[in-house]
Amino acid sequence: MPSAVNVHARALPGYPGPRHWRQVPVTGQHYVDVGSGDLVLFLHGNPTWSYLWRSLLGTLSSDFRCIAPDLAGFGLSPRFLKPQRGADCLEQQLACLDHLFHHLTDVQGLPACRWTLVVHDWGGPIGIAWALRHPGVVARLVVLNSVAFPWPAGYRLPMHMRWIRDSAPAAALARAGNVLPRAAVRLRVVRRLSEAERMAYLLPFADAQNRGTVVEFVQSIPQGDGDPVWRLLKAPDAESSIARLPIFIGWGMRDRLFTPAVLDEWIRRFPQARVRRYGDAGHFVMEDAGGELDRHVRDFLLGA
Repeated sequence: MPSAVNVHARALPGYPGPRHWRQVPVTGQHYVDVGSGDLVLFLHGNPTWSYLWRSLLGTLSSDFRCIAPDLAGFGLSPRFLKPQRGADCLEQQLACLDHLFHHLTDVQGLPACRWTLVVHDWGGPIGIAWALRHPGVVARLVVLNSVAFPWPAGYRLPMHMRWIRDSAPAAALARAGNVLPRAAVRLRVVRRLSEAERMAYLLPFADAQNRGTVVEFVQSIPQGDGDPVWRLLKAPDAESSIARLPIFIGWGMRDRLFTPAVLDEWIRRFPQARVRRYGDAGHFVMEDAGGELDRHVRDFLLGA
């Protein structure tokens, strides 16, 4: 992946400047650190990186300490030396989150409790699996078009995703042509992104060797209720359950990947959640809903 020192801030419109860029010494994982107050941890999904959070970072950093890492193999974070798929892929990401956690608490002196977790796409299963292993750390949860349980009855993964997941030739073509990131910045939004914004999203995937993690994540999408990925999301004991946490769910209703049926399952499992539906937003709800979503998340975190 491109290193932070080789990326000019002007190529990333709206993103916090280099003085807010940090690295975890053990893994080299890149993260943004901006603001002060109670900690909010942002976890993106595939095929994105922490650039996705730039608007929320700007809104929340006046009241909260915002930490937005690039998952290993995305953004400005290096790839794994031994890529994995399925549950092993998630285990690698969980190990990196552990290193980030100990860096923030042991070295940076941040508290090891009262964290808010904000998740999108693959950030959901990764973040919630991590929270279940660290009971007491996460105090609030913000979910944006994600999943953390087996697909609801009748759900069908879009055909192009099934092709890439299940066919090695299709996966190779997707990687060679940078298909998923290019499609995402055009088809997973309703509001047209500017050319500069699209280029910023695509910057980490400009080189073919940096696209492997994108395809590996698609190949890791669970195929059934018994898939090992889902087992990572089962609470090991009653104390680690997230069922009692305050939860905000913000949902782009025009998402073809995480459909309204997935939202309905969130509501069924977590009836205490505060839910906001954004009718003119797609998968990248933080792009399409813009300031409206930002205000709703801020109000939730401030107890309004």
